[in-house]
Amino acid sequence: MIGSAPLRLRFLKVADRTPNGLVAAPTDLRAVDPYVAQELVSGRIALAGRILDTGGISPFLLEMPSSAFEERLHAFSWLRHVRASKSDEACTRARVLVSDWIALHGRRVSGVAWAPETAAQRLIAWLSHSPVVLQNADALFYRRFLKSLCYHVRYLSLIAKHAPDGEIRLKIRIALAVASISLPNRASKIARYGMKLDRELERQVLPDGGHVSRNPRVMLDLLLDLLPLRQSYINLGHDVPPGLVPAIDRMFPAIRFFRHQDGDLALFNGSTATLANELVSVLRYDETSGRPSRALPDIAYQRLSAEDTVVIVDTGFPHSMELSRGAHCGCLSFELSSVRNRFIVNSGFPPYATVDFKRASRSTAAHSTVTIDDTSSSRVSRSRLLGPIVVQGVTEVDVQRQTDQKGADVLLASHDGYLREFGVVHARELELNAAGSKIKGRDLVLTPQGDKKRAPLSIEAVSRFHIHPSIELSRLDDESIMMRALDGTSWLFSAPGQQVVITDDVFMADASGIRPSHQIEIPFTVPETSEIRWIIERKL
Repeated sequence: MIGSAPLRLRFLKVADRTPNGLVAAPTDLRAVDPYVAQELVSGRIALAGRILDTGGISPFLLEMPSSAFEERLHAFSWLRHVRASKSDEACTRARVLVSDWIALHGRRVSGVAWAPETAAQRLIAWLSHSPVVLQNADALFYRRFLKSLCYHVRYLSLIAKHAPDGEIRLKIRIALAVASISLPNRASKIARYGMKLDRELERQVLPDGGHVSRNPRVMLDLLLDLLPLRQSYINLGHDVPPGLVPAIDRMFPAIRFFRHQDGDLALFNGSTATLANELVSVLRYDETSGRPSRALPDIAYQRLSAEDTVVIVDTGFPHSMELSRGAHCGCLSFELSSVRNRFIVNSGFPPYATVDFKRASRSTAAHSTVTIDDTSSSRVSRSRLLGPIVVQGVTEVDVQRQTDQKGADVLLASHDGYLREFGVVHARELELNAAGSKIKGRDLVLTPQGDKKRAPLSIEAVSRFHIHPSIELSRLDDESIMMRALDGTSWLFSAPGQQVVITDDVFMADASGIRPSHQIEIPFTVPETSEIRWIIERKL
């Protein structure tokens, strides 16, 4: 990562300037689990859905259970569980693991341990939980720890502008800003790091409050770091970077936009399970307290809501090829929640699953929208050189929003993701009545007007509606299916004149891992059937 010899020498020389101590330890708003600390004392490390029994050996010398486990181990975000336990034994064990890491990886800037995002997370974790790491520590370890912190700061400073665009680059800037006020620094240096953070926030947090990744979960993760950073600036008497508070204030309404009736975030573009206490811990800082807007135009989402019913729709595509590394092929997919239940969802992203599952979660078939010929509306590269970026597909989305005479909220949208390969455009119309009790849907697969030469041959299509695993389905007839939540809330799904099928499915965004679920499918053939209509109606 630090390639040339002169650059390496420069890195080592500056990193050797070790401070005498720490100034502050920022708070950590992330959820804690004392069980993790208890397991740590027993020699077992529970991360990323796996458990590693160390048998008294440093985990950094053992084979890792999974790549996700390895990344999280090196990130040290798990230190928050130790801080919550307040156990001397757990603190000692944590300090030993930090010492092992410094000995094995502290001067070897390579591999997973020094991946940019991992290094940024580790720097924040070590600073935030330094009271845990340094509890009863001797002077020699204290100096080694401070020296390693400086290594991290210099390394991240050197790679920041070369790091992958998007969340990773922004997290590096956040980590450096945290370090600037947690370690002894001149006011001018603190201001310089704050200015660089400002620039990245201005570029990545768009005017509507959405993040350029279009991933709702990213906004929550960023706020979990930005809120303690803001408070640390204030507590230490430093000038808060001028763009930090406005960026935070823009993000709060966007987070509320994606919040479903059950309190969880919508599953679009890499979003996964959200711990309720983490979301609540962030939202308690929200001083905007406004109702969610009807649309986020900069990141291209629409929200239809009435009474206790919420429909959230993806009407966009990646802002750039580089920012598409985590993007999903779910244009025009939607999610539905009512009362305190999610009914129709997307499959979500499985952060701890295999590469095959992660890739499948990005496909159009894993979203509640129309799939043509079992092909995604955008294509994800399989190239090792390029990485999993979106290389072709949706380039234009047309969106119209209106309110009819009865007060119903109507959304009409279309995308061209299937135009190049199949010569058709997918259009979707959603109408939510004023009472929030009825949703009328219409899916159209059409040849663009005047383009008769591109009329498609007969191709199979299917409109999918992925059902949350907590919802029970019961068939009433060939065209109707009842969806019933545990609290009795029920919605009837029907598609007059169409065959409605229940098939097995998997929900990939559960906190406990991948869960079996079901989906409703309406298969049809294009161009013989170019339009299907369906209705979702609340039943009392």
